[in-house]
Amino acid sequence: MAPPRRPAARTPDDAPQQAQGPRAPERLKQRSPHGAHAAPAPAQPREVLAPGQTPWSTEPESSFSTWARRFFRGLVVVVLLLAAISGIRSWIAPNRVPQTVVSGQSSFPSDEARAVATRYAVAYLTWDENNPDARPAQVGLDLAAGLDGRAGWNGRGKQTADVAYPGQVTPDPSGVTAVVDVRVRVHTFIRQGGNAFAAGPIVWERVSVPVARTSARVVASGPPTFVPDERAPLPSNMPDAGKPDDDLTAATEKDAEAFFSAYAESDNKVSAVTAPGSTIRSLNGAVKFGELKDWQVYAGNDDERQATAAVTWDGVGDTTLDQTYTLTLRRTVATDGAQRWQVAAVG
Repeated sequence: MAPPRRPAARTPDDAPQQAQGPRAPERLKQRSPHGAHAAPAPAQPREVLAPGQTPWSTEPESSFSTWARRFFRGLVVVVLLLAAISGIRSWIAPNRVPQTVVSGQSSFPSDEARAVATRYAVAYLTWDENNPDARPAQVGLDLAAGLDGRAGWNGRGKQTADVAYPGQVTPDPSGVTAVVDVRVRVHTFIRQGGNAFAAGPIVWERVSVPVARTSARVVASGPPTFVPDERAPLPSNMPDAGKPDDDLTAATEKDAEAFFSAYAESDNKVSAVTAPGSTIRSLNGAVKFGELKDWQVYAGNDDERQATAAVTWDGVGDTTLDQTYTLTLRRTVATDGAQRWQVAAVG
């Protein structure tokens, strides 16, 4: 029996012919250490695999790779569990906020609070025992739903509130509630016997109105409370008018009288006696100039000064009224070089 023949080595000329046929399984080749022109090594016979043997070999995995793979796998599982739990909880018990609950993050609606408190204060201070149902109807326009529309009234007596002026709004730190200061003019009535009434004194009353804002609007949250309306003295740090300039005061007194006389009559007359470039509207005959009771110009620079004037106005009939004005004077120079001080602003 003849010995088996060794496969012949493949020459470069055979490569194109082999590429034209079906592609043979690739085998790893080891480059020759002698360079690209070295003779190719003889082909090795393909190793026959045993039954059940895998055609690859495994390499041992590093401890860091194993730890990282397990960590990221656990992280993904935790995220999926949290998402599932929060989603199921929102399906079962969604976070529903009542519409009457508001947040205190935004600023309190002071303008709306003043409007509500003003109307509510007028309704609150108006009552008539001969028409007892009128008051709850008016009070209910602004009182929060569910509160007593009688708002503390015992159903007796008569009085009417007709004018109200809102003042300061003081919100609570939560930004949900506030109190509004309101001054109200009230016409009182005196009982004459039975259910007959006669007009009494007209008085001003000051109340503090509690309000609260809901998601829909501002409402009165309860009855107002009376607060004192006392006079207060001027602050001790009132700004000083300055040092009087008696010479300039005497020199401009006649000009001041001419200005206030024109100021009472018409815009055309007042524009003729004011400083160039200034615009001052007149009283257009609402009153007549009576007299200049006091006039004082104060020290300042060479171009502009401050002045005060005490003026008596003549009203209808024999009525007079005294008022004090603060004015700004400005030095003007005519074309002939004459200088004079004229009113540039009132107030």
